[in-house]
Amino acid sequence: MPIDFEAALDRYAELIIRVGLNLQPDQPLIIADPSIRFGIPMEAAPFIRVLAKKAYAAGARSVEPLWGDSALSVIAMERRGKNWIESFPDWRFQAAAEHVRQGGAYLSVHAHAPNLLEGQEEALAAALQRRTQSAFNATSEITTRDKTNWCVVAVPGSAWADMVLPDLPAEARVKKLWDLVLRICRADQPDPAAAWREHVSNLTARHAYLNAKSYDALRYTAPGTDLTIGLPAGHRWHGGGSTSSSGVAFIPNMPTEEVYTLPDRRRAQGTVSASMPLSVAGRVIEDIRLTFDDGRVVASHASVNDALLTSLLATDEGAAHLGEVALVPHSSPVSQSGVLFYDTLFDENAACHLALGLAYTSTLDGGDAMDEAAFAAAGGNSSKIHVDFMIGSDEMDIDGLTADGRAEPVIRSGEWAFDV
Repeated sequence: MPIDFEAALDRYAELIIRVGLNLQPDQPLIIADPSIRFGIPMEAAPFIRVLAKKAYAAGARSVEPLWGDSALSVIAMERRGKNWIESFPDWRFQAAAEHVRQGGAYLSVHAHAPNLLEGQEEALAAALQRRTQSAFNATSEITTRDKTNWCVVAVPGSAWADMVLPDLPAEARVKKLWDLVLRICRADQPDPAAAWREHVSNLTARHAYLNAKSYDALRYTAPGTDLTIGLPAGHRWHGGGSTSSSGVAFIPNMPTEEVYTLPDRRRAQGTVSASMPLSVAGRVIEDIRLTFDDGRVVASHASVNDALLTSLLATDEGAAHLGEVALVPHSSPVSQSGVLFYDTLFDENAACHLALGLAYTSTLDGGDAMDEAAFAAAGGNSSKIHVDFMIGSDEMDIDGLTADGRAEPVIRSGEWAFDV
């Protein structure tokens, strides 16, 4: 049934501010793109203004978007190359870090083309990824520890729509992508907030079940995948909502269909094949295949942008280890849309996935109070990157392995194998 587009758009903005961020009275809000480097494109301005109206209605002290023009950044990269990457000013990153450090809410808006830097030199794209991750580290350190309320959302634009929906007439693509985003984020429903409360309740029941089980490891089997991942003592499953250190409940990602925890960085053994392409650093990596030994990637391959994958794995010591395991049923709204979004925010919610690099300290008992050495000793991973890649499908089975070696079904043929 067709949706009332304008009404759904208004509900989406309300949902982001009131439920996703749960913006508090007199709290300042900063709006940025995921890397902060490129800035929010002006094409997204109409919806950003709707968000600002909703934020001020919720009592925001201020709303500050960090605007940008990715085309100008690409021109600079082409003309100045590595000199531009190494010398661009850090003021956007510093502003964001100071904002969240003082308790401001942080909204990250995906609005750029996933293949923004396709055609650029491999070395330059990889250098930009490393530089951006390093500069963004001060902000991510605060948000990943949930020291303030934050949320990641998407705003469709023409470049993204052209990539995702090339078979539609050009003039219909952005509207169709908006329809998909609004449906997947439950903004098409009469009471989106109630729909999200029910959804978060289900995810909470799922991770409560897994926390009670406290498995020693997970075993993944699927075509091209035979992988066992150890889970550290004291690991905690999360999913749906989070709570900031000041007690504000929020939803970090919209959409979200996952429950997730951290693996033991020392205990991954076997081979895993990605089930979907990965968009990272403005490029798309396809057909990823990784082999792990004692927790570390010892062999890697991709049919497209293999050099970028190799560069990511070499970012730092933690980049070749896992930082997240996440479970998503194949029946999720993203998967059932039948669309490949080329955007991790959506594609990770279509399939079970893993992440290379940084582990969230909140997924380990007492982790938020640990320094890096203590976190590592407990099995946690530290890195400048956190890159999710999708491995799930309707052919994937996952078993939970108990400390005494018993295997219990967790996922069968891509769906939950237990009731809650």
